[in-house]
Amino acid sequence: MAYEPPTHRVERSLRATTGARVVAGVDEVGRGAWAGPVTVCAAVTGLRRPPEGLTDSKLLPPLRRTALAGILTGWVTSYALGHASPREIDALGMTAALRLAACRALDVLPERPDAVILDGKHDYLGAPWRVRTVIKGDQSCVAVAAASVIAKVHRDAMLAELAPEHPHFAFDSNAGYPSPVHRAALETHGPTPHHRLSWSYLDALPRWRHLRVPSHRDALAAESLEDAGQLGIF
Repeated sequence: MAYEPPTHRVERSLRATTGARVVAGVDEVGRGAWAGPVTVCAAVTGLRRPPEGLTDSKLLPPLRRTALAGILTGWVTSYALGHASPREIDALGMTAALRLAACRALDVLPERPDAVILDGKHDYLGAPWRVRTVIKGDQSCVAVAAASVIAKVHRDAMLAELAPEHPHFAFDSNAGYPSPVHRAALETHGPTPHHRLSWSYLDALPRWRHLRVPSHRDALAAESLEDAGQLGIF
């Protein structure tokens, strides 16, 4: 299936309206996984013509995606990766974990971006970064599409490296995302040190439910109830 190639339209707009000179595209991978980190890539591409076939990583076959990532890492002006661990996701919640991972990526770029194009409609980054959110930016914006592919291939490789340690979970094929094999392994063996323990999948595993830790959202809800005097804590 053919896809409309991404452009530099948003980047050109940012340059024209804000005076930004260095614009980074930012995308994440791993938000919906049960195991592994959430990974964010920040990529600076300038205004050069992108490699043929560049689009959202989710639309690319695995072999093509891996090959394209190898091209992109040499083609982009610069890129950097940031991660938030499963324990950080448990402690902070996903929104704050995404911001942590994104800041880690942006902070190690060789040159600090003047503006950031963020995939999606929610600005999880915020001040002091100048952010433009773009729905489906990983399909329409060159820098975001490049970040999408690099982040996906890098995180998939990280999870594949964990597969020999935990062979029942097939991390090399599911990258820590839900799958029948992954669920069956959880039921039999319980979560690994790489699993997110605040996530609701543990509620469906009676043998391992006691391992679940309160999520950031649970903690906020409990705090709200306590403030309202509904927990019997005085």
